[in-house]
Amino acid sequence: MEKNLDFEKNQRVVTFLNREEVDFLDKMGKDALFTTGVKLSRAKLIAWLVEFIKRMDISGEGIKSETDFENKLNQICQKNILNHPTGHGR
Repeated sequence: MEKNLDFEKNQRVVTFLNREEVDFLDKMGKDALFTTGVKLSRAKLIAWLVEFIKRMDISGEGIKSETDFENKLNQICQKNILNHPTGHGR
């Protein structure tokens, strides 16, 4: 049986965001609408963030707080900047 590669099975995830976080996602969606004509949904933006973090090859090892997560992301970003061919990330 041939697998249809165009079919993507999505799962519903319920999340609780505060007003500031929701406003941020809504602003990103509206900015996209006004600059490109395409409105981005909150769900699409969150999914893209997850995919981006997956490509950074980050694991949950040693993360027990928001600060731990932020520090790990900062370390990976700094490492990527230092490993950039120009040496300064630009």
